[in-house]
Amino acid sequence: MLLRATGAGMELKDILEDYYEGDSRAAHRFRYGLLAFDLITIVFLVVSSFLHWAGTEYIDAAIGIILMLDFLARMWIADKPLKYLLSPLGLVDLVVIFSLLAPLAGEGVAFLRVARLLRLGRSYLIMRRLKKDFPFIRRNEQTFVASINLGVFMFIMTAIVYETQHLFNPKITNYADALYFTVTALTTTGFGDIVLEGTSGRLISSIIMIAGVTLFLRLVQVMLRPPKVEHTCPACGLKRHDFDAVHCKACGLLLHIEDDGAT
Repeated sequence: MLLRATGAGMELKDILEDYYEGDSRAAHRFRYGLLAFDLITIVFLVVSSFLHWAGTEYIDAAIGIILMLDFLARMWIADKPLKYLLSPLGLVDLVVIFSLLAPLAGEGVAFLRVARLLRLGRSYLIMRRLKKDFPFIRRNEQTFVASINLGVFMFIMTAIVYETQHLFNPKITNYADALYFTVTALTTTGFGDIVLEGTSGRLISSIIMIAGVTLFLRLVQVMLRPPKVEHTCPACGLKRHDFDAVHCKACGLLLHIEDDGAT
């Protein structure tokens, strides 16, 4: 019986390895199902944070259970489970799973709502999957990455502003107020109708202005400059070239940049 159970366990592990890492049609469908779930989860966690719908704790728990099963499956098939467990995405998933499954009764653990937006970190994994399959995203990779960086920063800072201010700042009563302040601080518009109180509030404002403006300018810079393709030159190591480049601008070596045949 033990041998039969061990054999069944190895068979299940082989199936999971194929689904998560294989190249079969079923594996591709499975991974795109995970992609759709990631996107829906991110949208739900962001929107529910703003609206505070009644009964969302049941949906939270269901999402948490699915994420936990996905996490355990990935760790089981990993060559080095401990390394996966301690990886940035692994730690983020653990925090998010805990925040979704923990009994959020009372404001004492309300800060865990901020942790749920760390799920936005999965955007980078989604980006990697989409870039592999869609030429348009490969051609505009830098713009997409800069947009994701700005969006992740903006929503996480919005959550931090709300959770640190809404109990004693009468002008921050919901996530919409916190988002409004984050956007005005990020763009340095500073209307002055909402300000963060206390030393911690000033520190948060400073972080939003310094880091946020840097990310915003980065996005504008990427959008305005000519598009580039990533292809490491084997001679000098230059990574970014024009899409129609034949020779490396740095050393003149003949390049063999793969393309999709588009004109």
